[in-house]
Amino acid sequence: MFDLRDLYQEVILDHNKRPRNFGQLARPDRSAEGYNPLCGDRLTLQIEFDGDVIRDVAFDGSGCAISKASASLMTESVKGKTLDEVRALFEKFQAMVTADAEVEPDADALGKLSVFAGVRAYPARVKCAVLAWHTLRSAVEGADDVATTE
Repeated sequence: MFDLRDLYQEVILDHNKRPRNFGQLARPDRSAEGYNPLCGDRLTLQIEFDGDVIRDVAFDGSGCAISKASASLMTESVKGKTLDEVRALFEKFQAMVTADAEVEPDADALGKLSVFAGVRAYPARVKCAVLAWHTLRSAVEGADDVATTE
């Protein structure tokens, strides 16, 4: 079972304090808004494409450490990936954070993202971890609605 120290591992704290790809893109091809009504986390995600490959991605907004770190790590993970690869990664991440606590994360498939396996022990925190991912899915699909965790 995870405890609170596992949840806020060094990687999560680092990405919260120094988020990667934080800001705005000069010429995004798509963007999406995300909102977690449970805790008030908000973010805007912007993507530049090269065909069906994510060339660049950035996010802006405010939220808790888990939300911001998840967005930071997600943006690092999806750069250079095709849309099909991004969709598959979304599914793997979603499955990991909602799996039983005893299930080991697939570190080979998820890399640093596997640090978020700890949120499974804190159901309210799962929504913080998946906000950026739902917002990414909305941007990829060109959805007009605000992505939410509800």
